[in-house]
Amino acid sequence: MSLRVAVAAPFKQNGTRTLRENEFVVALSLDRDWFSPDQSKRLIDVATERELVERDGAELRAAFDPAAVTVPEEFTPDEDLLRERSAFEQVLDALVAEGLEKHEAVGAINALQGDLGVTIEVAAVVYARRQGLDVSELVPVARSALTEDD
Repeated sequence: MSLRVAVAAPFKQNGTRTLRENEFVVALSLDRDWFSPDQSKRLIDVATERELVERDGAELRAAFDPAAVTVPEEFTPDEDLLRERSAFEQVLDALVAEGLEKHEAVGAINALQGDLGVTIEVAAVVYARRQGLDVSELVPVARSALTEDD
């Protein structure tokens, strides 16, 4: 997903899994000109919420291997990455990007939600995985949705 690519880019650029927050912001805003400094800081918040980045004071540590992520030369992240989106919306976008019809995916996810008796986020992640889609970065979000309802 493009969030993982955008987050990986500064780490790959510096050849490390740990960066100071200001280095991350500079890499995205000045070096790559993808976001403003404020937007870059927002991306850190989103990446932290999605458990792609861990904060340790002013240090950021990638919670995945950035070297394993390909950053296409022509890649430019969409500003929608900065918007808070539910796991359901993110999975639905990924399914549509893989060629599934949106209404069919929504119907299947709703049916699965009813069958399993889980939240829409959990049903979306399960459905995507059954379709062979790697949505591992959304599993923590879906898992937290399970515990919120208890």
